[in-house]
Amino acid sequence: MADSKREVGRKYRATPGTRLPDLTRAAGVSAVVHRGPAELDAVYYDTEDLRLAADSLTLRRRTGGDDAGWHLEIPVSAGVRDEIRAPLADTLPPVLGALLRSRVRRAAVHPVVRIRSTRDVHHLLDGEGALLAELSVDEVRAERLTEDGRGATATWTEIEVELADGVDPALLDAVGRRLRKAGIRPEAAPSEPARALAGTAPPGPGRRPTDEAPVPATAGSCVLAYVRRQVTALVALDPAVRRELPDGVHRMRVATRRLRSVLRTYRAVLDRAATDPLREELAWLAGELGVDRDREVLDARLGSRLAALPPRLVLGPVEARLRLGSAAGRTASRRRVLAALDSGRHLDLLDALDALLADPPLRPAAGRAPREVLPRAVLADYERLAGRVTHALDRPAGPERDVAVHEARKAAKRVRYAAEAAEPALGRPAARFAGRMKSLQSLLGDHQDSVVARDALLALAVQAHDAGESAFTWGVLHGREEAAADARERELPGVWARASRPGLRAALEG
Repeated sequence: MADSKREVGRKYRATPGTRLPDLTRAAGVSAVVHRGPAELDAVYYDTEDLRLAADSLTLRRRTGGDDAGWHLEIPVSAGVRDEIRAPLADTLPPVLGALLRSRVRRAAVHPVVRIRSTRDVHHLLDGEGALLAELSVDEVRAERLTEDGRGATATWTEIEVELADGVDPALLDAVGRRLRKAGIRPEAAPSEPARALAGTAPPGPGRRPTDEAPVPATAGSCVLAYVRRQVTALVALDPAVRRELPDGVHRMRVATRRLRSVLRTYRAVLDRAATDPLREELAWLAGELGVDRDREVLDARLGSRLAALPPRLVLGPVEARLRLGSAAGRTASRRRVLAALDSGRHLDLLDALDALLADPPLRPAAGRAPREVLPRAVLADYERLAGRVTHALDRPAGPERDVAVHEARKAAKRVRYAAEAAEPALGRPAARFAGRMKSLQSLLGDHQDSVVARDALLALAVQAHDAGESAFTWGVLHGREEAAADARERELPGVWARASRPGLRAALEG
């Protein structure tokens, strides 16, 4: 069993002689109460090649203080992290191991650094005595853990300010201003173990950080940069899916689809003999994720449609039937997603994607300038989309048109992702083009959601009828979904005209 807590705070560099300023002069702070010192002892774990540190994750086993146990910290944004805690045990709890699987894969984690701290704690209180934040001054002693027991050591002093639950983050700014006026500067290291590892690392060449990604010089570097971003997203979103965070499954499936799409679009850049097998595996993963995501979208759509109905049109145990069907469906889809993420097939896919980036199968066109290669690939996808939209518009209303619209939707996604990948090299024309394709995709997607909803509503109506319940409400909802689909079909010609207005080819080719 694990508990999760979102922590919002900031760290500052200090020295043993640093004196805290009067923090009651920070806006909102009425009192500072000294809570006294505590001794903390934590061993941090990582793989042999420090994969967790590379992604700013920290895994520790802590004793001492009031939060002894295993802690996994996952960064959310600057100064914000989620800490997942599990009870103290001799070995890594399986629940934390699962959250690390996409990063460590089949590698073992082992102790890499030990950090012992003397923590002097202060509570910042408001005028009513409620806790606003905890400020600690930590005297830190770090030791690199090696087989011979002769690892390097480092010491430093740091100050951490962590908000209490529900407190406005503006308090951090107010406290930070008082600390900076006292000469106390923000900590540059992304985490305590990162500083410990850097301070105890054996001598060797460092890596110079870059503030901004350079404009890709070749078509190959542009495409590979996009592939790298999507692979990073796949890995990072794995624990979000496991924790059932909002939109986690959706974002992971989008990353999978983007990868699969761009590997197909840019076959002139990356050899399809190497990428086609990857595309097949990405299609498998997208399909496994899609079961849960499609269920989520359907539940949300049917729930909102039912809530919008006047009460006089709701006959029978409609809400109960919808709720029970949703719960059963989500349980099954959730189990399927976790089985896929835990499978060796998924780990093999992640390893294969890493191998692709480490030794990319570049074709001759990869070495050419982006403007000589990328627009041609984007426009080829666009021509395919144009044909599918024309075909959909020519079909009579009904199932045949529904299928044609769905095929056009898939083509619109592919064009959009191709333009997104080209944006760093082609600039604003590619960004504007991707935006137009997104608008088209949204309309076509809403149409497809209506098709899926109508099939589900028909099945629910049959179930209700067989159970001796009124099927009237399901029929009403079905009719409303038909009307929604008809509205999208009427909008399609106008949206397509705006998305495909003249000048597109000239803008992309620059």
